[in-house]
Amino acid sequence: MSAELLYSKDHEWVRVESDGVAVIGVTDYAAEQLGDVVYVDLPEVEDALSAGTEMGEIESTKSVSDLFSPIDGTVTEINQAVVDSPELVNSSPFEEGWLLKATFEALPEDLLSAEDYRAFTQS
Repeated sequence: MSAELLYSKDHEWVRVESDGVAVIGVTDYAAEQLGDVVYVDLPEVEDALSAGTEMGEIESTKSVSDLFSPIDGTVTEINQAVVDSPELVNSSPFEEGWLLKATFEALPEDLLSAEDYRAFTQS
């Protein structure tokens, strides 16, 4: 977990990369709960994202779960490495295992700080 990131209650993280561009991934907590990730289905470049709505799926040896967008925006890049090697979500959720990049105008107010997310996952 990183203090520079923001977190959703759906267990995605957001890192503001530059003005109006964010990187989105799955938290280490979610990756641990899922078990070994074997498949990731992501939106297409130029797809619109709406905070709190489904943006893809993640499949593990234990289950299939929906991925929810933590922001409103437009997909600008997909991490092809994670599509080709879904286990990156488990081994490097905050570095190599990021999911996508998207443009945004404003971040939702309900995103959590690292401290608040830690408290949320421990409750």
